[in-house]
Amino acid sequence: PAECSDTPMRTALLLTALLAAGLPAGSAHAQKIENPIAVFSGLDKITGRIISFEAAIDETVQFGSLQLTSRVCYTRPPTESPNTTSFIEVDELSLDGALSRIFTGWIYANSPGLNAIEHPVYDIWLVDCRTVAQAASQAALADEAGPDTAGTVADHPLPPRRPQF
Repeated sequence: PAECSDTPMRTALLLTALLAAGLPAGSAHAQKIENPIAVFSGLDKITGRIISFEAAIDETVQFGSLQLTSRVCYTRPPTESPNTTSFIEVDELSLDGALSRIFTGWIYANSPGLNAIEHPVYDIWLVDCRTVAQAASQAALADEAGPDTAGTVADHPLPPRRPQF
């Protein structure tokens, strides 16, 4: 049909417009910014307590009986639409001390239910990614404000051992 003969012309016009705008011709997706710190929130469904915590990339942090390791944390530049993502691994520590992997995958700050961590007691979701400078300024603000009433991950111990019959 006649529309097919327009395709090379449309492609040339699109490439010309991209070059005029200063964009590389092959950039169909937004630039990712790699961050060294992932920020999470966790909910203990039994107590109803929500705790915010940070995890440096490749550092394992514990939330209740879950151990979370963030492998990457990406954000976009401020000029792009927000999209914060992290690739994480979550292991559950059983009462006998054994670890079992319950989740491996990407999680998204703007869609926490998309790849949810399924656990009967705990929910964890990605909130943000931070640079070291952002984390340091946040810590300085927290020091000025006084002790944090929300608690830390260290305040959230493992559940007590259950008697075995």
